[in-house]
Amino acid sequence: MQQEHRQAKSGRAGSGTGRAALAAAAVMLALTVWGRGPALALAGALVGPLPALRTALEWGRQAAGEAPAAGSAGEAPASSTAPAPTLDPTAIERYLVPLLTDADKPADAGAVTETSYGQGSGEKYIACAAGTIKNNTSVSAAEVAAEVQNPLPFSIELNSPDPQVLIMHTHATECYRPAEGLWFLPGDGARTTDRAANMCAVGAVMADTLNAAGIHTLHDETLNDYPSYTGSYSNSRAVVQQYLAQYPSIKVVLDVHRDAIEKEDGTRVAPVAEVNGRKAAQVMLICGCDNGSTVSLPNWRQNLRFAAAWEGAMEGMYPGFTRPVLFSYRFYNQDLTTGSLLIEIGTHGNNLNEALYAGQLAANALASLFTGAG
Repeated sequence: MQQEHRQAKSGRAGSGTGRAALAAAAVMLALTVWGRGPALALAGALVGPLPALRTALEWGRQAAGEAPAAGSAGEAPASSTAPAPTLDPTAIERYLVPLLTDADKPADAGAVTETSYGQGSGEKYIACAAGTIKNNTSVSAAEVAAEVQNPLPFSIELNSPDPQVLIMHTHATECYRPAEGLWFLPGDGARTTDRAANMCAVGAVMADTLNAAGIHTLHDETLNDYPSYTGSYSNSRAVVQQYLAQYPSIKVVLDVHRDAIEKEDGTRVAPVAEVNGRKAAQVMLICGCDNGSTVSLPNWRQNLRFAAAWEGAMEGMYPGFTRPVLFSYRFYNQDLTTGSLLIEIGTHGNNLNEALYAGQLAANALASLFTGAG
């Protein structure tokens, strides 16, 4: 029997800065006059240690003819018409990391088992294109089915100079197994402050994928759950509010997490799907619902439309990739926009490369939804 649990969600606030545009202009001038090194140094001096520094530096790198660094928000393409967001099968390679092999496996390693969750059937499950919604609320199935037929409550401006999407992490220190085989290291708490190995790494892949499709996306890497989990959702709420105040153009806020599923004997469960011959962690969207008292989400209907559309796009493009949308009485700061969702990228049973690939696939399906290319 499997027991599914979600750990209590909790850090410090961070924000972007409008100085990135000034820095970018200075970088372009410095590239022409002094070269790449002084140009990037100038960007750092102008912008400072803020999230938007990464955007300014990436603009400089791109102008210098370098590939964008992994994890950057980047810049939306300049073309007026977005191409269909199709993925080169090798595109994920630049993000993947070396994993431990079975030769590194200690005698007391923990066990991992793989599974693939289906879409489910019965009265709790409502179809949304190729996917389904698991309805854990008192809202009738008929009402949910009718609501998700409505159009998205927002529109994304392609190739906009203004940010359209924000990716952030309430539980940024959540992480994955570093092993290739079905085992995990003893004492592995599945948390790290290393942004190259935690949820920030997955968010970086997602941001790069959306930006490459012409959807201007920002990525915040604040560790809202460090040093304490307590208050992590309050911390992340403050982060999102700062971004929305500075960039009112933002329509979509994605809180990217991972799940944690264990059997009673401590075996970790890794939900996987095979996409184009490679293993990806299965993903699950979570959409909150207003219960009229303790959970106040007046815009839950609009968020639900978005969840259904994204679920349908993901499952339509990559059959078997998603678990059903969880529609339940959750809050997760989803009152802040009509495009606010939480996405679970795999579990602590998946390895990091499976999660990175899943982040790319999820973002590519979202780009397809927003560009109408799917």
